Amino acid sequence: MTVEEHLAALAIDAPATVTPQVLLATGLADGYIRRDGPAGNMFVSFNEHGVSSISLGEDAGEFEARFEPQFGRPVFPVRRLPTRLARALDRTLQTNRLGNLPIDWTGMSEFQQAVLRKTAEILPGEVRPYSWIAKEIGKPNAARAVGTALARNPVPLVVPCHRVVRNDGHLGNYYYGTEVKRSVLAAEGLDVGAQEALAARGTRLTGSDTTHIFCNPTCRDARRTMDRHVVEFRTESDARKAGYRPCQHCRPAVA
Repeated sequence: MTVEEHLAALAIDAPATVTPQVLLATGLADGYIRRDGPAGNMFVSFNEHGVSSISLGEDAGEFEARFEPQFGRPVFPVRRLPTRLARALDRTLQTNRLGNLPIDWTGMSEFQQAVLRKTAEILPGEVRPYSWIAKEIGKPNAARAVGTALARNPVPLVVPCHRVVRNDGHLGNYYYGTEVKRSVLAAEGLDVGAQEALAARGTRLTGSDTTHIFCNPTCRDARRTMDRHVVEFRTESDARKAGYRPCQHCRPAVA
C-alpha cells in the first residue's frame, strides 16, 4: 500500500491541517470506510498491514472514539479502500472465507493470532466448539483462554468468531448479541435450529453407521449422512467404544 494510495483515499477535500494526511501516510493512524456487511452497517479500518478492525454500528463518532483507546492510534475517514484491499475484502464477504485478505496481526499475542488463524479455517455453514480450537492449536486445556481471545477479535465476520460455539454445542454469547450470531450463521447455511436441538439433547458428535466415522455435527461429511444412518454421541469416548473412528476432515474434539 503506497503513500500515494493513502493520500488519494483521504476524505478531506480542503483540510485545515496536514495532520491527518501525515499520520496516515506515515503509519501513525489508520483510515476507515463505512460499508454494508452481512450483519448491516460496518466500519472497516486499515493500515499498511491490512484490515485492522471491523466494527458494526451506525455512529462514526462512536467508532472513532472507541478505536484510539483500543489500538493506541487515531483513525480517519477515507473515501475508499486501496484498490487491491477493497477487492480482497469484497471476495471475503462474497465467499464467507478469509482467503487472501490481509489482516493487521501486529499487536496481537502469538496465542491470539493462533486462535484467530485457526478460526478462519472453519468453513461457512459449519461451527466448532472452543475445545476444537484449543486442541487444533496445541493447547488442549486452553478452551477458556480461546474464548477470551475470540471475545477480543478485532476483525469479526472476516475472521469468523461467530462460527465458534460453546463446548456443549449451544451458540453461546457474541459481542454483537446472540441474534446477530444466529442470523449470520443462518445466512451462511447453518441449520441453527438443528444445532440447538442437538445441543439440548447433549449430542456433541454424530456418526454414520455405514462408515463408522464420527464428526462434528456440522461437518460437511456429517451433513451428507442420511437421517436413518445418523448415530449420536455425547463424548468421543462413547464414539470410540462403539467402534467409530474420527473424521479426518473435521478432526472432532470435545472437552
